[in-house]
Amino acid sequence: QVQLVESGGGLVQAGGSLRLSCAASGSIFSINTMGWYRQAPGKQRELVAIIASDGSTGYADSVKGRFTISRDNTKNTVYLQMNSLKPEDTAVYHCCYSGRYYFGSLSVNDVDYWGKGTLVTVSS
Repeated sequence: QVQLVESGGGLVQAGGSLRLSCAASGSIFSINTMGWYRQAPGKQRELVAIIASDGSTGYADSVKGRFTISRDNTKNTVYLQMNSLKPEDTAVYHCCYSGRYYFGSLSVNDVDYWGKGTLVTVSS
C-alpha cells in the first residue's frame, strides 16, 4: 500500500503561481513513476505531468513551458510548480503513483494509487 497526500492548492489570479506537493508513504518501490492528473468539472481526468524515479519527465501540451514537475527521492515527495496560471487550469489536481517505470506518459489504467486531490482555482 502507498498513501499519497497532496497540499498546496488554493485560489490564485490568472498569471499567478502555485506549488503543489505530494508526499508518498508506505511500500514505495525504488523504481516508480509519479505524477499529477487533473479533473475539471464535467470533464474527464487528464494527465498533467509525470516524473519517473530516474528524473525523466513528461508533460501535457497544455502546460509545457508553464508547469515544472520535480521530485525529492529522499523525502518521497513530488512537486508541481505552476506558473502563468490560466482560468482553464482550474481543476482538482490528483497525485498518482505507479510501481513501474514509464517514460513520458502514464495512463490512468497504469496508476496503482491516487491521492484524494487538491483544488486549484484560477480566477480571471
